Amino acid sequence: MKLGFLASHGGSNMQAILDGCDDGWISATPAILICNNPNTQAVERAQLADLPVRILNGKTHPDPESLDHAILDALTNARIDLIVLAGFMKKIGPLTMAAFRNRIVNIHPSLLPKFGGQGMYGLRVHKAVLEAGEIETGATVHLIGSQYDEGPILQQATVPVYPGDTPEALQLRVLDQEHQLYPDTLAKIARGEIELP
Repeated sequence: MKLGFLASHGGSNMQAILDGCDDGWISATPAILICNNPNTQAVERAQLADLPVRILNGKTHPDPESLDHAILDALTNARIDLIVLAGFMKKIGPLTMAAFRNRIVNIHPSLLPKFGGQGMYGLRVHKAVLEAGEIETGATVHLIGSQYDEGPILQQATVPVYPGDTPEALQLRVLDQEHQLYPDTLAKIARGEIELP
């Protein structure tokens, strides 16, 4: 199973998956990183792992359809089986969505369907969880659909919310769980324990 990563920022979830592939826990081969931001830690992580990197964004391809084509071409040329979103802050284009239907996985820092949707990312999610008075939150790995944070849920992990939690403290605990859940989900997909539609 060949993995293609799409990332915009730090890429810590990508790193957890790269480590899982490297130590044999995940029976998959990282094949490419597509990043819309050239000055990001995700690019540095990929370079350290000898993972090919393509910078594709609105500057390289001002026309959205042309950008969608370029992303799809890069993934196809790398013979990708599964797209792994690792903090990718752009919407996937319709051509790529159609070509990789039910083969694009994402992780979200809440227990979807709660606290998902457009604009719900990063600290905004954890602030919303605290403001709602939730006693637990977590992370969700899911296939992406045409709308933000929709699509079949593959696995979830819960994280307790403690009295006096700040969004930053909660974010760190959820991220720690993400770094376990995302590689575990991919390992199960590779072993056939989680079947994609």
